Amino acid sequence: MERLSFSLMIAGLAVLLVLIIILSLGIGAVPFSTPEVLKALAARLPWLKGRVVADHTTVTIIWDFRLARALLAAAVGAALAVSGAAFQGLFRNPLADPFVIGASSGAALGATLAIVFNLTISLGGFRPIPLAAFTGAVAAVALVYVISQTGSSTPPAVALLLAGAALSSLFSAAVSLLMALRTKDLHQIFFWILGSFSGKSWPHLLSMLPYLFLSFIMVTILTRPLDIIAFGEETARGMGLVVGRARILIVVSASLATAAAVASSGIIGFIGLLAPHAARLIFGPIHKRLIPASALLGAILLVAADDLARTIMAPIELPVGVLTALLGAPFFLYLLRTRQKSLGGD
Repeated sequence: MERLSFSLMIAGLAVLLVLIIILSLGIGAVPFSTPEVLKALAARLPWLKGRVVADHTTVTIIWDFRLARALLAAAVGAALAVSGAAFQGLFRNPLADPFVIGASSGAALGATLAIVFNLTISLGGFRPIPLAAFTGAVAAVALVYVISQTGSSTPPAVALLLAGAALSSLFSAAVSLLMALRTKDLHQIFFWILGSFSGKSWPHLLSMLPYLFLSFIMVTILTRPLDIIAFGEETARGMGLVVGRARILIVVSASLATAAAVASSGIIGFIGLLAPHAARLIFGPIHKRLIPASALLGAILLVAADDLARTIMAPIELPVGVLTALLGAPFFLYLLRTRQKSLGGD
């Protein structure tokens, strides 16, 4: 009965996500009604091709621009939420997010270097700036792991956090220095750092999906170790878990999702904090349920945030990262206020 209830709730979230995506397709400089959106979507479906007649311009706008953007927002939201849930479980801290060990600052430095030096290399489906951001994020996490190692042992969680904080400060300072030295690139760098889906299309979505799917598969396999780690590392070792190996696998899988997300959209904060916490309140702490619930909630939140960013000050489009920060920061402060006991407060 409990499993059926969970399945129905997950199905409900999936339906809600589809509805929000359909509604978002009608929002923009040229608004469309829901029937127009559905007709345009059906017009290019292989099994309905020729049977549904829709306006050519409407079909082009929906399929070539808005659908790719909405699906990319959903994918990035799911990636950040799953990564956040994994890091919160690993560090046993509800305030951990996908950028806790330096992925965002590494991505920002990589993207900044690509802009400043006008790199033209494309690889693995990524264009130059996304490729540099992806590489920077992965390299930052790898460097954090190497620095935090103590002797021949695997690094403890606190060492990862401290090394991540230190390197984040260093990389952020390097980005600021480059921005000060190359003022002509200031707008492009700053806009990328703020996070946005403006101008993003199918290539951006298709380039991130392989890394995203690999990350999701790995995190799903690691749900049991995440549950065991929640009891504490000593208890986990007593239960037969090889904590060091589990930790590095969790870091790799979560960081892969984060790197793919920031490479595709820039830095979008707080989704990886909000969605897992909301999922935990609704579905409980068991990661087998928490991970898919977090993915769906993250996708819903970011698609809705992107819709709001496009319309709240129309015709001006806000970077979605600014909006998520404005909405997420108060929630973060609320969490900090209400979780003092779990964080060691009186």
